[in-house]
Amino acid sequence: MSVLTSEPTLEASDGEPPDPAQEQHKLTALQGLAALSLDAMASVAYGPEAIVLVLAAAGGYGLGFALPVTLAIAGLLAVLVASYRQVIAAFPDGGGSYAVAKRHLGRRTSLVTAASLILDYVLNVAVSVTAGVAALTSAFPALYGDRVWICLAVLVLVTAVNLRGIVDSARAFIIPTAVFVGSILTIIVVGLFRDAPASTEAAAGHASALGANATTVGALLLMKAFAAGCSALTGVEAVANAVPSFRAPARKRAQRTEVALGGLLGVMLIGLSVLIGRFHLQPVEGVTVLAQLADASLGHNWAFYVVQFATVVLLALAANTSFGGLPVLMGLLARDNFLPHVFGLKADRQVHRHGVLALAAVSALLLVFSGGDTNTLVPLFAIGVFVGFTLCQTGMVRHWRAERSPGWRAKAALNGFGAVLTGVAAVITTSVKFTEGAWMIVLALPLLVLLFEAVHRAYVRIAGRLGLGFIPDAPHRDRSVIIVPVASLSRLTSEALTAAVSLGDEVIAVTVTDPDDRERTEALHRDWALWSPGVELRDLPSPTRSVGRPVAALVRRMAADQPGTRITVLIPEVEPAHMWQRLLQNQRGAVVAHAVRRDTDAVICRLRFRLAAPSDQ
Repeated sequence: MSVLTSEPTLEASDGEPPDPAQEQHKLTALQGLAALSLDAMASVAYGPEAIVLVLAAAGGYGLGFALPVTLAIAGLLAVLVASYRQVIAAFPDGGGSYAVAKRHLGRRTSLVTAASLILDYVLNVAVSVTAGVAALTSAFPALYGDRVWICLAVLVLVTAVNLRGIVDSARAFIIPTAVFVGSILTIIVVGLFRDAPASTEAAAGHASALGANATTVGALLLMKAFAAGCSALTGVEAVANAVPSFRAPARKRAQRTEVALGGLLGVMLIGLSVLIGRFHLQPVEGVTVLAQLADASLGHNWAFYVVQFATVVLLALAANTSFGGLPVLMGLLARDNFLPHVFGLKADRQVHRHGVLALAAVSALLLVFSGGDTNTLVPLFAIGVFVGFTLCQTGMVRHWRAERSPGWRAKAALNGFGAVLTGVAAVITTSVKFTEGAWMIVLALPLLVLLFEAVHRAYVRIAGRLGLGFIPDAPHRDRSVIIVPVASLSRLTSEALTAAVSLGDEVIAVTVTDPDDRERTEALHRDWALWSPGVELRDLPSPTRSVGRPVAALVRRMAADQPGTRITVLIPEVEPAHMWQRLLQNQRGAVVAHAVRRDTDAVICRLRFRLAAPSDQ
């Protein structure tokens, strides 16, 4: 065999015009913001609070550092947005951190990046759903006992919407996203014009979580606060992972979405942090910092409850970010032979359906395992995404050094600085949360990489057996025999034999006989003789009443007696007019096909005879 000199192109080139039928199932910039930013947007509900809870250990003096820490996180956010904007331009096929690491850091590092992103996406679904349901059960305590079922119901809802297509999910989530963002911006604007809190009713009667007063704040505490607040940056990479989901020009739309996401998230984080210092808020048990800010800015009225309701909805729906990004990443891994190829398939609505279902299944297991408790999952959250951030920016440094385009030194320095910051955050977050469950992420990362490698080795072996990459021998004609299992005379039998004599040199009809039903066998032979189709009918005795094994045994005997003959088993089956009628079928065809496939190398052909509905006749 000769080696092929070229490989088939799997995707259309950038110069080809987009297909209008496919474009309608892709995202605009606004829809992308709704479909892929919910994780990042919802993080303002727990990011500032995470900072305050850490700094509260140093008392009121420590809370004064909330704004500087937030500004540092906002600076890192700006670095990440700039970096991922360049990633989108350089890697328009999606994959984000995985694509960057694959090209510039090697295969093994890219697999670590992919594993970290997969873990982050799965945990994001579980954390988002449980956090949203926790907010709901806080308002309605009677529902607390049913929180696992409520979590699963929310997961089913989000999954169902995403199976209809990413555009449909974006349209469904535009209004909740707009209400939440509008509510947060309203809190900030109104709060900036107040000299004192409008209300403190939300925190009244709740114990303070403030530590003893201190006059100094150590570097370690600031680093812990920084690492905790970086949880607000999860989801920033989702747009770069899902560039193929945008309408043409996909790069520009994705870049605009990334910048809009970074801008909104930065304004909200800084604005809320300013209000925390302005109103001298402190963390209290049982009431979120965001709820206290809404109370202080808007008062304890209907506006307060609108903010709370919008927060509940957006937290629950923030899982949609994972459904937009992870299936695309899994599709890329499948294309590179690191996951089963089924994850690379798309449905009519440009949905990676198998990726969506796999994400939903694993997330459901996590929800059941955690009992719907957010605190069980939070220690595992955000570690993976920091690993991805660090490796992505390290890869972009090498990208600029290799490309050496104008201004590459400044761009490389920016990415290098970001890699150092996210790397420090990853180390601190892992060490602080290691005993709280982060050890499972540290263990899961190499296990996922080993899984990817095992799948890849399997595909390499299959490719070797198939001779992929080489020109195969020229096709030639072999003598062919078609075996047709029949149970009675009907139009189905006639259609099957017509197809068989059109395909093969020799056709043999076989019927599996039951020793206790000789009358049926004799009647079939009488009818066959009267019909006289010109095809031999053979009996295959089956003392055990097995249907598939006698056919498989005949195929093995014929293969041994007639080497070089191509044997095909053509199985006629009825295709009912309605789905519910499938329950009425005896499944004999499936049984025969399974036995022949398991025990022989024969070709299996399943002929479908469609039954028309009564109205169509």
